[in-house]
Amino acid sequence: MSSANGGLVMLNEMVNTLPPSEKKIARYILNHPQEAISLTAVELGKRSSTSGAAVIRLCKSLDLKGLQDLKLRIAGDLQKTTEHGFRDIEPNEPIMSIIDKMTNNSIKTIRETAEMLNTEELEKAIDLLRVAKTIHFVGVGASNIIAQDAQQKFLRINKNSYAFPDMHLAMTLVATAGKGDVVVAISFSGETSEVARVLELAKEKGISIISITKYGNSIVSKIADIKLYTSATRESTFRSGATSSRIGQLQVVDILFMGVASLQYEETVKYLDATRDAVNFLSKDSKK
Repeated sequence: MSSANGGLVMLNEMVNTLPPSEKKIARYILNHPQEAISLTAVELGKRSSTSGAAVIRLCKSLDLKGLQDLKLRIAGDLQKTTEHGFRDIEPNEPIMSIIDKMTNNSIKTIRETAEMLNTEELEKAIDLLRVAKTIHFVGVGASNIIAQDAQQKFLRINKNSYAFPDMHLAMTLVATAGKGDVVVAISFSGETSEVARVLELAKEKGISIISITKYGNSIVSKIADIKLYTSATRESTFRSGATSSRIGQLQVVDILFMGVASLQYEETVKYLDATRDAVNFLSKDSKK
């Protein structure tokens, strides 16, 4: 994993979907984080009325390397300075308060997303995208806006890519795709059925799949070969959580783009210069 924190976020997001014994351990840790980081697996099992084996299973469910990995992340969480959680706006909110809340939500999302990202998975994703014949970015609704942003970025460095808002077109394109192609599925919930169906077809054809979802098990992430997670922000009355989730998705897309750009630095600079010149030429021509 890329970060020495985020353990409490992972536990909080997964606790309600875990098997009974693992759920007991997760709740114990969330209620007694300071105490938990000093316990062995056996001791943690006893304190939570489960077993050491259940503790190990919990770590696997969280996609962590082991209990030490989890304890290091929780210790990092406990060292953080106190910060506000995600805050929604209220009726007749003063503009300065809205600025403060939305800024805080965005910063928190970026930090949590960085904590969720696994560097090994990221490197695999970047390597796949670098050599991909064609990249198919798939998303519905707000996630399709992220897909289109990704398409725009990768097109600028000469990577053939698509981001159709129409799932029929997306399915048609995947149906004719080759094994050298890559599908990037973007879904905050990870439960978008249309996206999952596209991935099922891609899987049948042996096409590599990268998913970008919130942390946790989902139908989209289960199908994917490479799983990338964003901050697990909660929805709220005015959907400021959804606003933050978009920022997390953009952050992951930017990291993937910069990773590919870094591996082919000279080519990237050449292509960016060419596309910039083309846009400038178009702008000059329109002013005549």
